Amino acid sequence: MQPTDPKLLPGATLAYMGDAVLEVLVRQRLIESGQTQSGKMNKLALSFVKATEQSKAVDRILPHLDEEEEAIFKRGRNAHGISAPKSAATGEYRRATGFEALFGYLWLGEKTERAEELFALAFPEGYPENCPATKEETQPTLQENTVQ
Repeated sequence: MQPTDPKLLPGATLAYMGDAVLEVLVRQRLIESGQTQSGKMNKLALSFVKATEQSKAVDRILPHLDEEEEAIFKRGRNAHGISAPKSAATGEYRRATGFEALFGYLWLGEKTERAEELFALAFPEGYPENCPATKEETQPTLQENTVQ
């Protein structure tokens, strides 16, 4: 398998990869927070990857992007052939696609530390605002499940 130069990939392709990268970063965050209940982790993970939440996250990272990163975000945002789902407005979905493209670009360019840094800036609270799973009764965390 030959290495791929992420600078040469279309925005939609970068977003495809970025979707997977974000899924890994979200799961890592949830596990590191002590979550052990798979059902709750799945609900929390969905809150991170919704287009509406990713669009909000863009606002938090844009001031921290360099010129190259901003250009990649715009390439993903402006990618052709993208149709928004009913759960998000077209603008939100396009911004989320740009967000994913940026993370795909960073990952493929072996800039994983930068991806982790931007992820922390994008979701500083640990969970996106209005996360439905955090409003439910709290389930045991890893520490609470440990036998004393």
